[in-house]
Amino acid sequence: MSEEQKVSGVELAIFSGKLNAICEEMGFVLQRCAFSPNIKDRLDFSCAVFDARGKILAQAAHIPVHLGSMAFAMSSLVNSFQWFEGDVVVVNDPFQGGTHLPDVTLVSPVFVDDALAGFVVNRAHHANIGSSSPGSMPLSSDIAEEGVLIAPQKLFDGGVLNQSLASSLRDIVTSCSSDLPEDFAAQLSANNVGKRRLVDWLSGKKEPLRIFQELSDALNEYGSELMRRFVENLPDNTFSEFTDYLEDDGFGSGAIELKLSLVRKRDVVCFDFTGTSAQVKGNLNCPESVSAASVYYVIACLLPEYTPKCDGVFRHIELKVPKGSILNARPGAAVAAGNVETSMRLVDLVQGAFIGLGVDMPAASQGTMNNIAMGSAGGVDSARWDYYETIAGGMGAHSCGPGLSGVQCHMTNTLNTPIESLELHYPLRIERYELRDSSGGTGQNVGGNGLLRHYSFLSRANVTLLTERRSVKPWGVKGSEGLCGANWHNNFSIAGKCALEVAAGDTITIETPGGGGWSS
Repeated sequence: MSEEQKVSGVELAIFSGKLNAICEEMGFVLQRCAFSPNIKDRLDFSCAVFDARGKILAQAAHIPVHLGSMAFAMSSLVNSFQWFEGDVVVVNDPFQGGTHLPDVTLVSPVFVDDALAGFVVNRAHHANIGSSSPGSMPLSSDIAEEGVLIAPQKLFDGGVLNQSLASSLRDIVTSCSSDLPEDFAAQLSANNVGKRRLVDWLSGKKEPLRIFQELSDALNEYGSELMRRFVENLPDNTFSEFTDYLEDDGFGSGAIELKLSLVRKRDVVCFDFTGTSAQVKGNLNCPESVSAASVYYVIACLLPEYTPKCDGVFRHIELKVPKGSILNARPGAAVAAGNVETSMRLVDLVQGAFIGLGVDMPAASQGTMNNIAMGSAGGVDSARWDYYETIAGGMGAHSCGPGLSGVQCHMTNTLNTPIESLELHYPLRIERYELRDSSGGTGQNVGGNGLLRHYSFLSRANVTLLTERRSVKPWGVKGSEGLCGANWHNNFSIAGKCALEVAAGDTITIETPGGGGWSS
């Protein structure tokens, strides 16, 4: 960039703030237009802006696993299409830009003066994506069991709805009478607002595309410089290794090893997952994009708060994730829990490796999202219902103080569904919802406490649990481990991963893990 074109710090701050504001507004629209509690109450969605090459420029503070995986996979996805005004691409295929099937992504191009400027994107979790298991989070051994797989394709082509695809989406939601299921329409509305805001802002400028590109380049250079400074403070050519374990895939795998070697080489941090277990029969597998998201998240936490979440930061990260491993599974593998459980354990793994390089890191947090999916296929006298939620737990203690209690940690950033909303929409009662006292690890600073959530069922239902840290405790940093979680059906202990049928009057109780303790 020539001297006369150099972007000032004020211009860059305004540009970054504008993009972030667009992402936030997209999120507000999605939340307010959605029908399902999973989106409108739990806020299980994410919004972002990308440039014309599919490189991320900004993302709202939504769900880390959504946005990191989009940042990793968008370039190849956008290069697969010829784009026109009014196009919208939909995808949930984990091996072509998605994470797991319930997370559905809508991609809309933004045109200014008839030229492609960039993309607005959102991803939202649908509690029903066509799996025979209510909540579409089954105890699966093949991706075909997890629901309808949507390869990247145009839902709208030049503004014209793909009626065949829309019909298949309506078939997922049997009560749908409109062109698109309500939550899909909400996602579309969010993208339309993002497009409008970006076009309105750029259209008032002379040579808007040139200005947008210059500002984008400057933003990436700024992010790159902040990341470079962080990397330069790490010891050069010093290896750190760390190993952690997932407990079981639900099909008798036993402990599953996750291994990371971490090294700085000049201005790049290299993450080598060689030695990690091969993919498994159960659904703890994940695509490489989810593994990348966990790495990106930890890096983002280590950088200054004002660092833009843009492609420039990620240029200084090198990943080596063996194909066919549980962290880079082959197409067809079951992946429903990889997005939620394996991604969480990867954060612990990356944090542990950074400790070996002398970086001040917290103890392990709960290390699970405590997934519970439930519902009924319905019948003559009842309608189908699907519900899915994750449950908060304890955060790891750190050098600045104790871990937080009863919070969503790391790769999820959702709220809990208010009890009033849950009981209004579904045949459920929440009879206890409280902190698990003394479940955090001890030390100079104590780990956060987990939660107890007790469900009482008012009618027959099917329930699936996909949980971790039921036998392998969250580790501490020179402090004690946090307590493991536990699952109960009518006061009888049940496995961390299981599917069961419950009758009216039955109860399910989830006790979530505490965070590890910390000492100097």
